[in-house]
Amino acid sequence: MALLPILLTSAHAAQYRALMLQAYADCPDAFTSSVADRTGLALGWWKQRLSGAPDANERVWGVAAGDALAGVVGLSFDKREKVRHKAHLFGMFVTPEFRQRGLGGELLAAALQHARTQAQVQIVQLTVTQGNRSAQALYERHGFVEFGLEPFAVAVAGGFVAKSHMWCRLGWSAG
Repeated sequence: MALLPILLTSAHAAQYRALMLQAYADCPDAFTSSVADRTGLALGWWKQRLSGAPDANERVWGVAAGDALAGVVGLSFDKREKVRHKAHLFGMFVTPEFRQRGLGGELLAAALQHARTQAQVQIVQLTVTQGNRSAQALYERHGFVEFGLEPFAVAVAGGFVAKSHMWCRLGWSAG
């Protein structure tokens, strides 16, 4: 049975929250948010992120596996005039048991396809932890290129990690 991405709605808020808390715990180097940052947020915060309202600044896609989510990715949009041509990819995570099955690529393709439907959006940007070669390779396969490295980007137990900044011009993307 193929697992395909769907646009999440506020009805998925509890599943989304559970998956993201797992992601923050399992991969603290990968996210700028932490379990401590997000645990105390009311379910309403998660519902708002998934509201799907026409003027919402964020959209999140997920792949369901039974009653849980196996993976997610989000896009945020800026309404400010000078930067509304950019979208930002955030929160990419696939649970360990569903990795190496193409779900990350499917999620990324869904997000990029949606970005292409937004007339003002010309590029999508993201950050990826330096040294996370599998994630960086996935992004590169979908047309992303690195444009800079931010040292000391995220403080984690025992030190700091750097983040590679990547971008994809939607007209050039192979995704």
